[in-house]
Amino acid sequence: MMRKFTNKRDIIRPGVTRFASAYLTLQSLSEKKEELRHMFSSNEWEECKFSDVVKGRSSHTLVTGSTFWAGVALCLKVFSPLVKVLRMVDADWKPSMGFVYGEIKKAKKEIIDALGGNKKAYEPIINIISKKMKGRLDSKLHLTAYLLNPYYHYKDPQLQHDPEVMDAVLEFFDTLFAGDLEMQKQVVTIDLPEYKKKMDRFGRELAVKACEVNDGDYDPATWWGTFGGATPHLTKIAIRIIYFTSSSSIHTKKRNRLDASKMNNLFYVQFNGNLMEKNKKRKEKNMEVLLANDSHTGQEWIVDCGDCDEDGFGIVGIEEEVFEEVDYESDGVHIIEECGDKE
Repeated sequence: MMRKFTNKRDIIRPGVTRFASAYLTLQSLSEKKEELRHMFSSNEWEECKFSDVVKGRSSHTLVTGSTFWAGVALCLKVFSPLVKVLRMVDADWKPSMGFVYGEIKKAKKEIIDALGGNKKAYEPIINIISKKMKGRLDSKLHLTAYLLNPYYHYKDPQLQHDPEVMDAVLEFFDTLFAGDLEMQKQVVTIDLPEYKKKMDRFGRELAVKACEVNDGDYDPATWWGTFGGATPHLTKIAIRIIYFTSSSSIHTKKRNRLDASKMNNLFYVQFNGNLMEKNKKRKEKNMEVLLANDSHTGQEWIVDCGDCDEDGFGIVGIEEEVFEEVDYESDGVHIIEECGDKE
């Protein structure tokens, strides 16, 4: 009956992670709201044997009411920013190290705004995100990449005065150039101030315009290669760390049983062997990276799970079991960028 009223479309939207599946399924459910309401108001439902049982009456009340749908819309609105971060981290076409910290920070703000600034409502969610980040996504490497990404630095001039960020940056260079005070002095006291104060090429109008928008064409490493000529040491470091990826794809139960050298070799061969083909397919088919039939790896860093750390939160790298032989139905559902208010 459901498939009849939804034009043979399923509600369940399998994804490569449980979090992605839950989000995509809620989105699919929201899009089929009117069809489902129509089904429960139809003669077919009245004649159905399930209409007189407890579960049937409960389902009818749920679908025809407004409270449930308001909750679905709120979930989509609140967790949409986190899904955007997950998609960005899992993408192969653009290194994400320079964006992870900044985008999670942005996602927190969007969640707070989505909940109308109600501290009682947003605080539990923000606390969970902060605990997930602690020791994983807020390292001195992440914060240094965050500062050296001009998209964030030029957008927020006060970023360079953030004590947490600057302490992390100083610790990073102290670790990178351990014992080499001359190089530390060159990078920290000469090169870095030029970038922070937008001196020389960094202050050109073209340099400012080139990092205004974080779209598919923006690459912070290319930006540094173009405008960082006056600070060669800092430019070399910036390009190296910004080109890092931060996906948890390689950290799964099976892969963690391999020794480090073999894992690295296997990952190198597989990644480089498939990268061009995967990018070609995405361009041709506009694939959604979180759908199970478009991906072969799973990430899990947002949803609670069975394998948890001592705080009860899922550990980065929990492997998701994906049955590749299943031909998942595709009804054109993609992750919505903006979730409007719905009943």
